[in-house]
Amino acid sequence: MANHRPLHALGIIALSLALLTPAQATSLSRDNGAAVGDNQNSQTAGPNGPVLLQDVQLIQKLQRFDRERIPERVVHARGAAAHGVFEATADIQALSRAKVFAKGSKTPVFVRFSTVIHGQHSPETLRDPRGFATKFYTSEGNWDLVGNNLPVFFIRDAIKFPDMVHSLKPSPDSNLQDPNRFFDFFSHQPEATHMLTRLYSDYGIPKGYQYMDGNSVHAWKLVNAQGKYVYVKFRWASRQGQHNLTMQQAAAIQAKDFNHASRELMQAIKHKHYPQWDLYIQVMQPEDMARLDYNPLDATKIWTDVPERKIGTMTLNRNPANIFQETEQSAFAPSNLVAGIEPSEDRLLQGRIFSYADTQLHRVGTNGLQLPINRPQAAVDNNNQDGAMNGGQRQGSVNYEPSRQGSLQQDASARYSQLPLSGSTQQAGIAKTLNFRQAGEFYRSLNKQEQANLIANLAADLGQVSNTATRNTMLSYFYKADSGYGQAISKALNANVADIAKLAAQLHE
Repeated sequence: MANHRPLHALGIIALSLALLTPAQATSLSRDNGAAVGDNQNSQTAGPNGPVLLQDVQLIQKLQRFDRERIPERVVHARGAAAHGVFEATADIQALSRAKVFAKGSKTPVFVRFSTVIHGQHSPETLRDPRGFATKFYTSEGNWDLVGNNLPVFFIRDAIKFPDMVHSLKPSPDSNLQDPNRFFDFFSHQPEATHMLTRLYSDYGIPKGYQYMDGNSVHAWKLVNAQGKYVYVKFRWASRQGQHNLTMQQAAAIQAKDFNHASRELMQAIKHKHYPQWDLYIQVMQPEDMARLDYNPLDATKIWTDVPERKIGTMTLNRNPANIFQETEQSAFAPSNLVAGIEPSEDRLLQGRIFSYADTQLHRVGTNGLQLPINRPQAAVDNNNQDGAMNGGQRQGSVNYEPSRQGSLQQDASARYSQLPLSGSTQQAGIAKTLNFRQAGEFYRSLNKQEQANLIANLAADLGQVSNTATRNTMLSYFYKADSGYGQAISKALNANVADIAKLAAQLHE
């Protein structure tokens, strides 16, 4: 009997539990829980009078309808997603202390696939990079691995990202995407030659989300328990294989279904044909970086001849129950990291570390990480407070640190690794640009039909460019990457190959 709580305490506990557990409504109700008396007719002043402002059901329905859409993502607006699990299959404790990599561990994941440039209901058959964002709900907090299906990117410095996206988006005066605009931009960015070559190949239109690989694009750091770090790149290898669409196949599908990729992903999971990907890493020691003739932290480069190592497998096995609450409200950011995984000095990544989290604060809200789809499974306890839609449970008088009254303390084991630095601040490009070589290597890796498709795809857009200097500059980039590549696209556009060769000869890697 001594262990029994007083009846009034039990009542308070029961009341608290009831407050936390949503009741099941037995009739149509407003947001405050009050019953709706008439959901068919507005209140009016007599049979023919105006509608009354006091009709709270009418006002609330219209208010909520006007706010059904949160701000659309500026990029990656069109997407599909699924839940699943990641199982670590290799022991890489020597490389990283992150528990998500502990051999045999299983971590829940949520993956969102997307196209980049166009709006939320744009066709999934468009030529565009595909986003491949994975949220790991690890025991130490959420880790977001945010990448693309293609292993490189257009630019190497985040300061150019708004300009690049503006050029690729529909024109502000016509609301139409225009090759004259984006090739004008890219003619000033020779490092984009590699990405453009991959994008205009058949890999630029994957057959579906489960038929594409995912790449971190950036180098990251893995840090072990001793604080020693290595640089790594991640790649999701599709067990379904990589399958793509030609321009003609994409057009035929779009004529019938512009949701084909989302539909096929959901149907596969519904019928228990669960898509799987193996996770591979490439590892580079810090002391080996300077020996390369390219900058391995340049997002326009792949790590040629660096071997891969499989470290786990991901299986997607559950569709979202509510697309808005899960797929659309999901907020991914490269800054969502756990101890043992750190950003590299990649200039593009450094900008993304800020911009992704910042855009989610704008798009989803200050407390967006409290939403179920974004909420970590690890306990969250900090001194962040207030803001719109705050559903947190913080209590007590101490909302600061350090404190003799509070219990929260920092964890020295989670400190960042130390990077040796020298020199002065600067604003200058990287020393090892190597803008064209890897584009040529990729072109030569394609078979004859794939090369022909690439030329046709490029000619279809580059042929719309009216500015001769822009068009010829782009042609010189492709010629510099590979003379056969440059000749083929020049001939397709009836350009003077000799003139293009002269321009290419003036370019430096």
